[in-house]
Amino acid sequence: MVSAKQLLSTIESTLLGSTPPSPSEKIQLIHTIRQSLPSLRSLLSFPPPKPSDRAQVQSKEVRLPDSGPIPLDDQDVQIALKLSDDLHLNEIDSVRLLVSANQEWGLLGRGPLDIVRLAAGLWYTERRDLITALYTLLRAVVLDQGLEADVQGDILRYTEDLISSGLRQRLISLIKELNREEPAGLGGPSSERYILDSRGALVERRAVVCRERLILGHCLVLSLLVVRASPKDVKDIFTTLKDSAGDISGSTDIVKNQITYSLLFSLTISLISDALSASPDKMSILSQDASFKHDFHETVMAIGNDQRIEGCMNCVRLAWAVHLMIIQDVTDVRETINDTRNINSCLEVIFSSNVFQFLLNTVLRTPAYQNDDEDMIYMYNAYLHKLITSFLSHPLARDKVKETKEKAMVALSPYKMSGSHDHALDNQQAAESAPQTFVSLLEFVSEIYEKEPELLSGNDVIWTFVKFAGEDHTNFQTLVAFLKMLSTLASSEEGASTVYELLQGRTFRSISWNTLFDCLSIYEDKFKQSSQSTGTILPEIQEGDAKALVAYLCVLRKVVENGNPIERKTWFPDIEPLFKLLSYENVPPYLKGALRNSILTFIHVFPNSKDTIWGFLEQYDLPVVVGPQVGQTTGSQVYDMRFELNEVEARSDHYPSTISFLNLLNALIAEERDTTDRGRRFIGIFRFIYDHVFGPFSQRAYADPSEKWQLGVACLQHFQMILSMYDIKDEDKDIVVGHSQLVASQSTPLQMQLPVIELLRDFMSGKTVFRNIMGILLPGVDAIIAERTNQTYGLLLEKAVLLSLEIIILVLEKDLSVAEFWCPLYQPFDVILSQDHNQIVALLEYIRYDFHPQIQQRSIKIMSILSSRMVGLVPLLLKSSSVGLLIEDYAACLEQRSEGCQIIENTSDDSGVLIMQLLIDNVNRPAPNVTHFLLRFDLDSPVERTVLQPKFNYSCLKVILDILESLPKPDINSMLHEFGFQLLYELCSDSLTSGPTIDLLSTRKYQFFVKHLDNIGVAPLPKRNSNQPLRISSLHQRAWLLKLLALELHVGNVSSSSHREVCHRIIAHLFGQGETEYGSDNNILLLQSSPEDTANRAIGRSKVLELLEIIQFRSPDTTMKHSEILSHTKFGPVADDILGNPDEEGGVYYYSERGDRLIDLNAFRDTLWQKCNLDNPQLSSFGNEVELNEVRNTVQQLLRWAYKHNKNLEEQAAQLHMLMGWSQIVEISASRKLPSMENRSEILFQLLDASLNASSSPDCSLKMALMLTQVSITCMAKLRDERFISPSVLHSDTVTCLDVLMTKRLSNGACHSILYKIMMAMLRNDTSEALRRRQYTLLLSYFQYCQHILDPDVPTTILQSLLVDEQDLDLEKIDEDQVELARANLSIIRKEAQLILDLAIKDATQGSESGKIMALFVLDALICIDHEKFFLGQLQSRGFLRSCLMSLSNVSHQDSMHSIDPLQRLCALEAELALLLRISHKYGKSGAQILFSMGAFEHISSCMTQNMQIKGNLRRFDSNFGKDSFADVHRQRMVVSPSLRLVFSLTSLVETSEFFEVKNKIVREVVDFVKGHQLLFDQVLRQDVSDADDLAMEQMNLVVGILSKVWPYEEGAEYGFVQGLFGLMHTLFSRDSILLSSAQSKQRKMELSAFRLCFSLSSYLYFLVKNKSLRLQVSNNSTDYSVPPGQQQPTLSLLGFLLNSVTTALENAADEKSLLLNKIQDVNELPRQEVDEIIAMCVPEDQVASSDNIQKRRYIAMVEMCRVAGNKDRLITLVLLLAENLLNIFLIHFQNNSLPDSSQANKALTYASTREVEDDLNAFCSKLLPIVERLEVLREDKVGHNLKVFQRLASSLKELTIQKL
Repeated sequence: MVSAKQLLSTIESTLLGSTPPSPSEKIQLIHTIRQSLPSLRSLLSFPPPKPSDRAQVQSKEVRLPDSGPIPLDDQDVQIALKLSDDLHLNEIDSVRLLVSANQEWGLLGRGPLDIVRLAAGLWYTERRDLITALYTLLRAVVLDQGLEADVQGDILRYTEDLISSGLRQRLISLIKELNREEPAGLGGPSSERYILDSRGALVERRAVVCRERLILGHCLVLSLLVVRASPKDVKDIFTTLKDSAGDISGSTDIVKNQITYSLLFSLTISLISDALSASPDKMSILSQDASFKHDFHETVMAIGNDQRIEGCMNCVRLAWAVHLMIIQDVTDVRETINDTRNINSCLEVIFSSNVFQFLLNTVLRTPAYQNDDEDMIYMYNAYLHKLITSFLSHPLARDKVKETKEKAMVALSPYKMSGSHDHALDNQQAAESAPQTFVSLLEFVSEIYEKEPELLSGNDVIWTFVKFAGEDHTNFQTLVAFLKMLSTLASSEEGASTVYELLQGRTFRSISWNTLFDCLSIYEDKFKQSSQSTGTILPEIQEGDAKALVAYLCVLRKVVENGNPIERKTWFPDIEPLFKLLSYENVPPYLKGALRNSILTFIHVFPNSKDTIWGFLEQYDLPVVVGPQVGQTTGSQVYDMRFELNEVEARSDHYPSTISFLNLLNALIAEERDTTDRGRRFIGIFRFIYDHVFGPFSQRAYADPSEKWQLGVACLQHFQMILSMYDIKDEDKDIVVGHSQLVASQSTPLQMQLPVIELLRDFMSGKTVFRNIMGILLPGVDAIIAERTNQTYGLLLEKAVLLSLEIIILVLEKDLSVAEFWCPLYQPFDVILSQDHNQIVALLEYIRYDFHPQIQQRSIKIMSILSSRMVGLVPLLLKSSSVGLLIEDYAACLEQRSEGCQIIENTSDDSGVLIMQLLIDNVNRPAPNVTHFLLRFDLDSPVERTVLQPKFNYSCLKVILDILESLPKPDINSMLHEFGFQLLYELCSDSLTSGPTIDLLSTRKYQFFVKHLDNIGVAPLPKRNSNQPLRISSLHQRAWLLKLLALELHVGNVSSSSHREVCHRIIAHLFGQGETEYGSDNNILLLQSSPEDTANRAIGRSKVLELLEIIQFRSPDTTMKHSEILSHTKFGPVADDILGNPDEEGGVYYYSERGDRLIDLNAFRDTLWQKCNLDNPQLSSFGNEVELNEVRNTVQQLLRWAYKHNKNLEEQAAQLHMLMGWSQIVEISASRKLPSMENRSEILFQLLDASLNASSSPDCSLKMALMLTQVSITCMAKLRDERFISPSVLHSDTVTCLDVLMTKRLSNGACHSILYKIMMAMLRNDTSEALRRRQYTLLLSYFQYCQHILDPDVPTTILQSLLVDEQDLDLEKIDEDQVELARANLSIIRKEAQLILDLAIKDATQGSESGKIMALFVLDALICIDHEKFFLGQLQSRGFLRSCLMSLSNVSHQDSMHSIDPLQRLCALEAELALLLRISHKYGKSGAQILFSMGAFEHISSCMTQNMQIKGNLRRFDSNFGKDSFADVHRQRMVVSPSLRLVFSLTSLVETSEFFEVKNKIVREVVDFVKGHQLLFDQVLRQDVSDADDLAMEQMNLVVGILSKVWPYEEGAEYGFVQGLFGLMHTLFSRDSILLSSAQSKQRKMELSAFRLCFSLSSYLYFLVKNKSLRLQVSNNSTDYSVPPGQQQPTLSLLGFLLNSVTTALENAADEKSLLLNKIQDVNELPRQEVDEIIAMCVPEDQVASSDNIQKRRYIAMVEMCRVAGNKDRLITLVLLLAENLLNIFLIHFQNNSLPDSSQANKALTYASTREVEDDLNAFCSKLLPIVERLEVLREDKVGHNLKVFQRLASSLKELTIQKL
């Protein structure tokens, strides 16, 4: 069985929704109703207490049917028994009620009394939901709600079955039982009197039960319209009515009166509907029982003593008489005679007691009736209409009415004279004589059709009665009553036309329009003649005439208001007579009021008559003379409006003239369109209202309270218009500059005053208007609600409150613009309000006023404004005792809005949206703010320490979470859902509220983060054509949800188990489908799945891909211009001017609550009409109907276009918003959470594939493509990282060599698919440079991913030594796969190469700096994979290479320094050089030859000349050197080094060319380049090696390499490069081997660079020795001291010293490499300490976490050892080559006695004696021999290289060395 809450929710959402129910909703409705039938049949019937159940509860353990045993403590037992006693409820059900209350509210920490009240409130809420559901079902059957026939038929069948099974009798008995003073009713003597309702507010139990009785009464009424009443039903209702009427005798309880009315009308409807169902062939149900008919008549006609009961019985007698009249035609003759007798007896009582007046005074005109349910009032009026129609159509009734009319004509007094003060006499007379029945009947008819004028349609009976009643009036009372009836009957278009024709003079002899205007003319002539006669007193107007004129004018007003728009234009062409009596003193004020009200109607109906009416008013009406305020005297008295107000109307305490005067002026001012004078012409009116009407408003006496509020509303409307029509200008800021201008406004000349300024002064100083408005508001919302409910003037008071709040908002919107300039006498309005916190609380409490949503909205708006302006608003509110109620009121308003059933188009009229925006806007404001206050954060301690308990305290947070939990009525509440998700996101992202909010949402109670992925995340989007607003909101909801999930993944506290579980569930829902577990070793989240789950995953799609599919739709077209619609009209340029105006303020654009810039439809429409009227001033005249209609149609077309344009823009923004949320969650998951999943590579590939597909789709917009490409980049980067992450590291206890050396990669097919889709995405039509930059990045990342699966940092020799035991690893197969992948990549690219090159070259030459850089990188990458020299030819043929070289020499460093980002320009230059270097390196001689032929050296030289200003020494720069030093570093790194690399690469042509060709061309070019940059080369060579950094060492290697290749061909020695090289040799070769082979990780690169430099120098020296016949001295002993030290040649001893260092380094490297390889093999046996030592030696401290487990640390140690071993292997290779050069040099010197001697002075650099040379040689050989022997005994297995040739060379040198000893 479904709960009552579910039943009500289903019924309301299906039956009361704004859209027809779907088939699934229909099925759900019928299913729910069927399940609830038992509860509805036994309505509010609950099991009574039982001794056995009481005993079970007292045993402290209760077993509920749907749960296990529930233990109870002593307090639980006491509370359960208390509930059972108070509510007459079974004890077991009381325990169930306690359990439900704990689930709903959380009872922990509450007192017993609170628990009892909460549980009782929950019980009464369930009861209320059940009877409300029943009422809604019956209402759906009775009223035409536009339901489909099948739905209505099903509901009708169920309700008929319910009523037939005794539901109506149950309703009647419940109305009786619930009125008893017993536990099952109103409560016994010991029962708790109060309960806590659904919002936690304390309410009286008696009031709740009375409201239940009222709803049951309404259900009873509706049930009688579904199934007719039986005789027993009628008797029981009659009995209950008598009891109820006696119970409320003299009571003012509104609800009790309404219950009585429901019973009275139940009986009336029963009798009338039964009689109307009778026909000649079929008798009515009640007529079939003759005994009932007799008995009931006797019972009804029994006279009692209680007048109240008798009044109700007279109403029943009227209904009974009508019942008898209707069925009289279908009964036999004997029964007809009896019926006639019974009818006559009833009529006698009815007319003698004037039942019509009783119905008017006691029912129809009471607040209880007028404030009842609107649907019920409609039903009551409908059956009163049937009653009076049937009554007036029966001959007996007509005869009685005729008789009554004749009596009235005789009995009522004739006309009498009446002056201006006749109200008192009129009231006295009314008190002395009771109204005549005929007059009451006329008024009764008027009252029926005033509310429902459509009931008059085709009602011939009423119009016949009208013609009868309008004849032969002899007194004004009946005439006035008749005219009032006519005014009511004219409330519809049909009625207005009929009434107008009736008063044309052809129907009635004395009642016509002519009579009205003739009477006005007669009195005007009399007054005119009397005023022209000196001393003559103006004649009095007869009272009858005055009242008749008032009635006539009321008819005229209704006829004009409701008449046919075309016909009424000719009805009253001359309205001047209505003005002519306004200026005369002896015209009664109420007549003046009627005249002005009639004039007012013409303004509303015919706005073009405004100027005419202004003219007549100035000519005829009383003037407004502004003078002293009330209480001050003047020299002469003028009869003006002041006098009439203060002297005439004030005496009678009636103010109809002033009220009408203000209403008329307000209407005229509202029609004004020219606001340039800013209201100066109305200053007199304003001062009159300000000083004389509203000033003393609260002190005046009022005979009729309604007039008080009519007067107040008129004043407030005027002030509201002034503030809304006129703005503050800049000149107003200086209006108060001196003390003389700060005095009271009366001292300021009237013509200098502005109404809007005067009002602002009033409010900003707390003067008259402010005090009176606060006087209206300060009684509080409860007092206003009481008066609204209990008084007939409640609607007027409500309007006054609404206007007061609007005025306050307008002042708050304007005061800040002048507050700074008007200080100190005028303060900002919020400062004035904050002087008394009760004022602010009173304003904000109107959120509780649920009778009028606009009042709630204005209160919310005030809260929004004050919260933005008052930092201390919340502390101020906390001072109030009603602070808790305010929080609950906001929550109740939000909850009520969420339960509504109508779509609110304008969000500014949506209370729920306004509350959500208020909460969102205040999230980030200083604490404590309004959001903290309304969501019940703890304001007594730091907000961030709050523990949120929404279940414990009723607040907006509880309501929002409840709304988002079930997401009810999505088509109605879509904005609430959207802003709910946004609010939670803002709360979770705010620094103060994030902790409490995320902790709350992470609890198992809510499971918030993942539950909506299935509900709204992947649900289908609503169709654009059917419900675009819901589609837009649905996209935003998903966007905020995804951003919320991403935020939790990003900031969730992994140390908390709840957050770990939440993150785990999010990842599982988004990417996985299997069960999940948590790793316990290192808190790493593991997602494990079964084989079945893996299979399912292969078939199904993950949620994250389904979410992407939802976004993949073609964005709505926002490019279509209005000109396409209006191309054939002349209004296109007008619309262009309006929409093209960029002015935001005052323009036609606005920013929506979502931040979208949209067209303001109202402003657009008004501006269009204004432009059209300016272009054609005669447009609105009556003669231009055709053109006017054309303009109307055009404006409507434009508005429809603007609406569609707005919606399309909103949908486009919503689509991007959801994509942003999707991209965030994907990127965060990929970066932080996916590494914990076992199938992460598969997931990343799916994400990459889907994002590429989406970005290349034709439906994908440019903005979407940007975001999707960014996601692709992230996925590609993570796939690239995935190559080097082995799952065995996390899941295995051991680490193998394959874990380090082998990297994971997708299959070749998957890689090809990725590349192809990247190509398709790059070639999309809609593109931009920003998008291409991201696509270039993606392509480069892909190329990196496609590198060899073997670790490139580990050389082949190391691989071979490590993979000896790996039998399954086929390196050749791996190499083949790699080659195949590269070949396929090139093939895919070549298919689209032309287009790709077009894009890349265009960006590289014409794009921005960043675009150039990325394009150049892409070209570089394409060349890298070009094994067929395809791209070389393409680039050359397109002229790109030449343009690239030209750009090198065209852009100077100074130009780049003046660019926006000079570093970017240097990067672009570096990229160009790198591309050229790649061409030279990749394509070898052909590439270098092409560059050389294009003058590469010239361009490089020019580039370096323009971009380099070398000063001082090259050295490492640190941060102390300043900006210039950093710029120099950038130049060195980005210009000099790349240029030298390119030059060095081009020197490869030297080695591959013929000698003479080299001598003539290439060498000359290189030598010229070197000579052109002598300073650079010289400084590089003289750099201190010991202080050189990586950059300097590289440059030294490059310079030495360049010089070593070309300088031997240069004969000149004037440049000193040879000496520089020799000097560098002396420096490097003499260094100790310890310095060269440091073991520290930071020195590895330096060690390798130093040996590489030594090798380059040795190669140069070897070339000189071999080819230039250079011979070196043995030692420095025979040095020629006449040669400077820097120019001395190296000696053999120096080379021997170097060979010793090299040998030592070679031995150390071999030993270290061997040790590392052994440790790598045994890494799993190494203890933790040794592993940590390895890590500490090889890895920086910040790259390893101390919390990493031993498996991860072993993996890191193994990776680093492999890398170091690879470096050692490279070092060994280099050192062997260096040693080989040295051995060859020695060998050349020892062979053929080629050592220099004293006779070879021309080639030697020393002149020592032969003996000294021999001694030096012997010494040198003795030192060289052990070194050679050490080299000779090197083992290949230890070194890792083939040493045969090397060892033969060493052996040869050893033999020669021995020979030289």
